[in-house]
Amino acid sequence: MRDTRSELLSLPSENRIGVFSRGILRIPFLETMLDNRICLAGGSLQTRVSAIAGWGRKPTATNARKYAEKHDLPYIALEDGFLRSWGTGDLFPPLSVVIDPEGIYYDSTRPSALESLLNGDADILEGIEDDVHHALALILEHRLSKYNHAPELSAGMLREHDRKRVLVIDQTAGDMSISLGLAGEHTFAEMLTAAREENPDATIYVKTHPEVTAGRKQGHFFHVGNDERTVVLREAVNPIGLIGEMDRVYAVSSTMGFEALLAGKPVSCFGMPWYAGWGVTDDRKSCSRRTRKRSVEELFAAAYFRYARYLDPLTHQRGSIFDVIDWLLRQRKMSERYSGRMICNGFRRWKAANVAPMLSLNPRNTFFVKDITDVRKMQPFPGDALVHWGKKGVDGLGELALESGARRLCMEDGFVRSVGLGSDLVPPLSLVLDERGIYFDPSHPSDLEHILNTAAFNSDELAEAETVRSFMVENGITKYNIERRDSPAWLAEGKRVVFVPGQVEDDASIRFGCNGGVTTNIEILSAVRKSKPDAFIVYKPHPDVMSGNRKGYVRGGRVEQLADHVETTLSVVSCIEAADEVHTMTSLSGFDALLRNKAVVTYGMPFYAGWGLTDDCATGPSFQRRRRKLRLEELVAGALLRYPLYWDRDLCGYTTCRAVLYRITEQRNALEASGSLEKIRSGYVRRQLRKLSILLNTTLSDHDNKGY
Repeated sequence: MRDTRSELLSLPSENRIGVFSRGILRIPFLETMLDNRICLAGGSLQTRVSAIAGWGRKPTATNARKYAEKHDLPYIALEDGFLRSWGTGDLFPPLSVVIDPEGIYYDSTRPSALESLLNGDADILEGIEDDVHHALALILEHRLSKYNHAPELSAGMLREHDRKRVLVIDQTAGDMSISLGLAGEHTFAEMLTAAREENPDATIYVKTHPEVTAGRKQGHFFHVGNDERTVVLREAVNPIGLIGEMDRVYAVSSTMGFEALLAGKPVSCFGMPWYAGWGVTDDRKSCSRRTRKRSVEELFAAAYFRYARYLDPLTHQRGSIFDVIDWLLRQRKMSERYSGRMICNGFRRWKAANVAPMLSLNPRNTFFVKDITDVRKMQPFPGDALVHWGKKGVDGLGELALESGARRLCMEDGFVRSVGLGSDLVPPLSLVLDERGIYFDPSHPSDLEHILNTAAFNSDELAEAETVRSFMVENGITKYNIERRDSPAWLAEGKRVVFVPGQVEDDASIRFGCNGGVTTNIEILSAVRKSKPDAFIVYKPHPDVMSGNRKGYVRGGRVEQLADHVETTLSVVSCIEAADEVHTMTSLSGFDALLRNKAVVTYGMPFYAGWGLTDDCATGPSFQRRRRKLRLEELVAGALLRYPLYWDRDLCGYTTCRAVLYRITEQRNALEASGSLEKIRSGYVRRQLRKLSILLNTTLSDHDNKGY
């Protein structure tokens, strides 16, 4: 095969990279990281591919290699990057990959692009030295590794009175990096013997592989047990944290050995991993091709900066190592926030299926049970959370939370939810989990109210809030995002336009937030007409009411007697933008109007009222609790940045408000371009059939160990 080093980064854009694995095709955003399209190779596609790719040196890549040789095409090996994801590949897609047209980094039997880079004369640190030092510092400070879900080193895991600690790293039996790293099964026994002999005054800590701990694979030290000088660590533990407690590290070909180098530990290599042979390790094998001396910083720069490619998890475009670091830190923050079991009750099957991935990065921590008896059987304890949808939850849940010390969390959709209605079973992209109450119930404090009352928003948050606000306004984003966004052609004849958004009359925000005053759509229309007799009043029924899913339809001609125009086709955003002011009970449309700098009059007590930004007709205890006068960007920072959690369904992780806005805009625009958005928002029978299909799939799916 011809040399392809220079071709790797510049394959013709009109062609594709062919693969023989459907698993590779399913990796989210791999095309983005490759800067090329991917297709299944073979058959009629053979003339349309510029290269063939396979996953490393796995047996499944054999057909791909043979095909590339037969058709005189470049072969590109793909592999996970060194800073891959939050958890393992069975649950989380890669955020970084390596792309190698020469070999693959863990195969020392032949050159690889990484080895060639390290062997070359180029200054690897040129132009990136500051970034390299910064990234290295972040990795060590935050103890980041290839996978990052393992817990921190716990008290009692290491012996207190060790004079010296030596770490011996196991790997899974059959790992290709062992044989391709000039080692074998016998090498591990030789390494353990050497570690004991060379460190007679040390405690030897043998760390098994996570796959061995999980029972999925076998290691090489299954026969080794604890004794006077040996401790076998079978529990999952953060590798950087563990390495930090060691004086010396022994490895065969594990990348954990390189992480030990990053932490400044002496490392002895009994195989020939990619980082050995460059003068920074104590090598028990040799590779004659590796002739240069390289520093640890150069090795890090070559592997993590020059060799690996990254996805920006927020934009889904090509990114940098810093984008992935930020993402991993966000996952860690959320995993610490909800570290225990999420015990959920009162959820319908379809809703449970939609929200389950969003509740924990560890799917084994999420349980759905039917009633309070089942919740008690779970024996909740401090650190667990008892999660219910809406305000009330099952009887006895509050008492159980007090008894057990578990947190009680009220769940609701976030304020920027999806493209499509929740009542049509469309999965949400944001949720709120409130420990104090819930935002739509002003009779009690909520986490959102607490944030708005007490938070000191920094300049970065306020700038991000303004960016989010501007993006939502510019792109017409609201909660559901399914309606037409054309400019209205109302015949207002110079009158002041007042927009009244209809609401679902049995919605919790009205039941809890209207305090016995205006509580129906006809009542608010009457109140607005009374206060604005000369205004041009536009009324828009709520989408859930229009769809037939919820209560609130006003029959007969009563609406026409009070409103000058009933809008049934245009989006709420179009109505807000064409109005001079917005009058509402508790609708989120009032918040949307504030984002667009419109005057807002409230007749209930929504979360955005009482902060000096709205004209409030109602009275109640919540307004007495809301002591601060907020600027609009502070309201946005609290309500959209701090309060909800946001979810990326492609990357299986927690994301940001802005990232969800990107996804909603992309999805809505694509649906509009294809004509599919009209199908989502119209056609009662079509929507009911779609819902029935979702419900049947949910019922038939296997909710293993979920308590359904």
